[in-house]
Amino acid sequence: MIMPSSHTISTGTNKHRRFKQKRKNAKKSMTTRFTRLKTEMELISKEQESIKEGQRQVREKFEAIEKECEQLRKETNQITQQSAITQIRLALIFGILKAREEGNFSKASHLAQLLRGITAS
Repeated sequence: MIMPSSHTISTGTNKHRRFKQKRKNAKKSMTTRFTRLKTEMELISKEQESIKEGQRQVREKFEAIEKECEQLRKETNQITQQSAITQIRLALIFGILKAREEGNFSKASHLAQLLRGITAS
């Protein structure tokens, strides 16, 4: 029976130890990477939530501005209509005055009746 030399036994044991150490180091390295990835994912998640919140705020501001624009359009239209009605009234008043100056009382009466109709509306 041939006995293995002490050199081959220690070499095999050293290989086994080195292999165990490499596995241990690889496991630590992988755990470290997983921890780092988890931290990065949490950070990314927080950043995404922050972005979503910012987008929500921008959307709310935009909707408020749109509402205000619509209100301003309505007010502008109302002012334009009032201005047009005022111009018509003034034209009728001046027409009445001119008709009276010319002595055309039937025309003045007709224009006064139109003015009353517009004023009543």
